[in-house]
Amino acid sequence: MPRYLPKSIVCWREGYSLSAFGHDLLAGVTVGIIALPLAMAFGIASIPESVAAQAGLSPPAMGLYTAIIAGFLISALGGSRVQIGGPTGAFIVIVYGIAVKHGYAGLATATLMAGAIIIIMGLARFGAMIKFIPYPVTTGFTSGIAVIIASSQLKDFFGLRMQEFPVAFLGKLQAVAEYAPTWNSATTGVAVGSLTVLILVRRFAPRIPWGIVAVVVGSVVVAVFQLPVETIGTRFGGIPSTFPAPHLPAFSFAMARDLIPEATTIAILAAIESLLSAVVADGMTGGRHKADCELVAQGLANIGSVLFGGIPATGAIARTAANVKSGARTPVAGIIHSLTLLLVMLLLAPWASAIPLATLAAMLMMVAWNMSELDHFRYLLRAPKSDIAVLLTTFGLTVFTDLTIAVGVGMVLAAMLFIKRMAEVSNVSAITREFGNGDDLAEMKDPNAIARRQLPPGVEVYEINGPFFFGVADRLQDTLRGLEKPPKVFILRMRRVPAIDATGLHALEEFHKKCLHQGTKLLLAGVHAQPLYAFINIGFDKVIGVENLFENIDNALNRARSILGLPAEARPSDTVSEVARERSV
Repeated sequence: MPRYLPKSIVCWREGYSLSAFGHDLLAGVTVGIIALPLAMAFGIASIPESVAAQAGLSPPAMGLYTAIIAGFLISALGGSRVQIGGPTGAFIVIVYGIAVKHGYAGLATATLMAGAIIIIMGLARFGAMIKFIPYPVTTGFTSGIAVIIASSQLKDFFGLRMQEFPVAFLGKLQAVAEYAPTWNSATTGVAVGSLTVLILVRRFAPRIPWGIVAVVVGSVVVAVFQLPVETIGTRFGGIPSTFPAPHLPAFSFAMARDLIPEATTIAILAAIESLLSAVVADGMTGGRHKADCELVAQGLANIGSVLFGGIPATGAIARTAANVKSGARTPVAGIIHSLTLLLVMLLLAPWASAIPLATLAAMLMMVAWNMSELDHFRYLLRAPKSDIAVLLTTFGLTVFTDLTIAVGVGMVLAAMLFIKRMAEVSNVSAITREFGNGDDLAEMKDPNAIARRQLPPGVEVYEINGPFFFGVADRLQDTLRGLEKPPKVFILRMRRVPAIDATGLHALEEFHKKCLHQGTKLLLAGVHAQPLYAFINIGFDKVIGVENLFENIDNALNRARSILGLPAEARPSDTVSEVARERSV
């Protein structure tokens, strides 16, 4: 199917030239070098040492495995020309929490489930639906994740002497305060120096792989001056120089059932970040990604990652942007990025053991700063109060409780506020302004205005404005009660009602019963297609009578005149159609 045809095949069919390969080769090697220290840093930050040891794995190696396998699959099977995939900072919080609670077996199970969920999302064409996640929700949890990432690096940044670092944010702060006297001046100096190098290189030489520069400088300084600073080798024993064989992790249906919320969170987070990254890439290249194809690739990449001892992966916005800036033309650049990482791991693993953990902590501090979106956060603080409430709620829950809870509550709160806004713009009101105020020029210009028609005595005309859903249905219940004397005919105009839900249908049925009880005939005018089909499906057209459903107000008024024993009147010549359908009632 064209929808799921990978961009790698599309680019090959279009014709792949030697010139394009040259650009992709340079970009792939460059991004591979950039991704090397980041992949190890994300692995170290995501997986506790004890958990990795129980699984016979090394945290930095797990980050590399993820970047190699997931990065390859995302580029080879994805729907973006230049997307770079791998471990990202957004996953650190949720991955660390799952690993601490359920071990690597639980994390692998949750990731496999998340991969299956993402594939289903792609096959169900959910790619376009990701855009409906409100901006305050994404900004809130992204900024919250940034705070947690920064706090999680305080131990290695200052060289604090503690065995285990708490998972909870407040616990981290308490532990830092308690162990502050144990700080290591050499470690702090290397961390601050590395952060300074990162800032200066990004500021004055942005084309140079800033991560590699910081890693090289930090490693050389520690080695030359024999500083007492922890390195990958001293803590983890280095990284393996061989690649693991694929294997299925231990699986338990009971554990899978318990991990459904975590797996769903991983899936949603991976989908959101990957598609946001693809959109950024489109903006930089002028291309257009295939959202559903990208989701399927992301799901397969997460499954492939855990088969080789990796962790969750998604599209990486910063590395994707670097790929574009380095001249990438096709997904071949992403494939070369993965192969570059593989060669470096196989050939230069002993040298990687000398990388100081303080330097990697400084890199993650920089990642956290970039993720914080401080400018966007400040901008949203000037938004409507409802958006501010969603932003601060999502941010607070992410920092102080759990990302799963934060995303869920943020989405529910945003949905409730959206419903409230829709209810505010939808209403049921009398059209007294139209037939009681003939000097209203705007209404007089409307060819279907009641002000341009003769309203028979004993007839009331009300109008519903906006979607008629459960948020406004209760307003119709009080309409008849508010009239001094029940009219003989009640016309409810629905020309501005594009859709109606079950609650709205129920409200109409109850309203019709009240009209019958009071001896009032109910007529509906300007009924659009969706409400009409809803009436037919539920049988309301038979209850109210097909003869009482009209496309326009003129036919409804003539029906009212017929009920009252009055002659019909001609329809004005300039009347226009009121409904969005060709079928007449």
